[in-house]
Parts: sequence; C-alpha cells; structure tokens
Amino acid sequence: MKEFIINIKEKILNGGSIEFEEALKIINIDGNDSETLGVLFEGANQIRKRFLGNKVDLCTIINGKSGRCSEDCKYCAQSAHYNTGVKEYKLLKYEEILDRALEVQGQGAHRFSIVTSGKGISSEEELDKLVEIYSRLRKDTTLNLCASHGIVSYEQLKRLREAGVSMYHHNIETSSSNYSNICTTHTYEDRIKTVKNVQKSGMDICCGGIIGMGESAEDRVKMAFEIKELGIKSVPINVLTPIKGTPCENIEILLPLQILKTMSVFRYIIPDAYIRYAGGRMALKDKQALGFRAGVNAALVGNYLTSIGSKIEDDKEMISCLGLEI
Repeated sequence: MKEFIINIKEKILNGGSIEFEEALKIINIDGNDSETLGVLFEGANQIRKRFLGNKVDLCTIINGKSGRCSEDCKYCAQSAHYNTGVKEYKLLKYEEILDRALEVQGQGAHRFSIVTSGKGISSEEELDKLVEIYSRLRKDTTLNLCASHGIVSYEQLKRLREAGVSMYHHNIETSSSNYSNICTTHTYEDRIKTVKNVQKSGMDICCGGIIGMGESAEDRVKMAFEIKELGIKSVPINVLTPIKGTPCENIEILLPLQILKTMSVFRYIIPDAYIRYAGGRMALKDKQALGFRAGVNAALVGNYLTSIGSKIEDDKEMISCLGLEI
C-alpha cells in the first residue's frame, strides 16, 4: 500500500490525476496503520507544497442572523424543525458586525464572512440591508469580504458582488447520492445551481461539506470528486459536532486520524485547492497541527456559527511554528 500511495503521489506531482477507485482504496487504509498513514500524509504535504507553496489562508465568520431556518438539514442547530435551544435573532446591526470585523482584522485574518440562517435571502428588504452592510465594510475595513446566505439567485449575487463581496460560500455538504439522507426540504441540485450562479456572477466560490454524518467512505470520495468537477479552489471540510435535538445528536464523532486521512485524500483529489479546516476541527484534539503537514493549508479561525472555535492568536502561533506563512 505504501508503494501504491507513493506512485499516486508521483503521478499527481507530474501533472496527472488520481482515479476514483484509487482514492477509494486510499481512504480505506486502516486507521491504526501509522506507518502507511505517515506516507499518505507526507505525500499530501508534498502535493500542497508543489501546487500552493507555504501560504496559509485564514478566514473568519460572524453569525449575522440565527435560528428559525425553514430547512430540515439533519445536522443543523438552527433548523426550526428541531428543538436545540439555539439563540435566535434577526440580522445584526451594522455596528455589531463592524466591531467583529475590525477585531479579526486586527488579529490577522484575511477574510470575513457574514453568515445568515435560512434557505436563502428572505426578502428584497433583507438583500438591501446586506448590500448596505457589505458596502460599508468595504470602506471601513481592509478585509476580503465573503458571504454565506444560502440558496440565492444570479441577480442577488450580482448585487452582493457590486457591494464588495469577492467570495460566496455554499457547501454541497455531502455526495449527491447521500444528500436526500441529510435534507429533504431542498435538493442537491438546488445547491449546485447556486454554485453555478456564483461562478456566473464572477465571484469566487468556497464550497465543501461535512464529514462524520454517518456517510460512507465512498460518499466522502464522491463528494471530493464532485467538488473537483465544479472547479472549486477553496474547500472547507467540517467535522460533524453532534447537536442535541437534531437527528444527528447520537452519531459518534470521528477519530482524529479518520479526519486527517479524509483531508489528505481531498488533497490528492484536488491538489490545487485550499483545503480548509472548518467547523468541528476541535475533534482533532492535539492533532490539529498535524493537519497542516497532511495537506491542509487554510483555516476558519475564531468562533463558528453555534459552537466555540479556536483563538486566532493560537492558530497563528501554531502555523508559524510549522514554518508556514500567514
């Protein structure tokens, strides 16, 4: 298996691509085989260096509107279908958003995104408010502005871009064949349409998913290939944090080496993308630094939507100690 992985790595470094069956074989490596995992991780690290160098991209988010979402995504604390006790509030005022943006700017973040709950932008009035907020942030900060507002139209995206948004975030969450097991109130195709609308608008797209929701290893590989086919260059990988009250509340959290193995395989499949630590990475415990030696080269830092994340200063110190650039 070690020789097999090395041959795949060399093929990628020489401009080739990993095949689906090859990736599936690799992701099924025994999680206790530390020697083979070491070869896998080192290969992912070399691929990352070859295609993207040593630069690490740091992004941050603010939960701009929380709770009462109409969709039934089985992992989500903000769905109105479940009783999770999540804090609920309408779109935050500009001053609150600016305070957070200036705070993370001062701490060294590169990107700042407003995330709002709901299937999409709920009304023309809400769109107008968001456009005003982004327009003001563009003037009042030096951050690259990102947005995450669910399923949106091309026309809405054009207005966000004109207001200063350079990247839109919209995950596919899981593979196409597994999507109906995760959500029934909208389809996988709805999400793909939004991704294509973003690309049509001229904005960059950040698109990944969640692992550890009970999907198979094959689903994870399929999701990675589907993301690759969409031409995505920023791929956040979330690890399920089971939320009490949701259908996923009793799912066992993935082991750290399972998480790192998956992220490494994503690097082999999409060698030239930013593979981004996102929500749930605290499941890695003391192995977070190892991820940056196993193909990861971007991170969502600070707190997440409904859970506590890491301190930006701690992440910067960890990344610098690894000899990587911020």
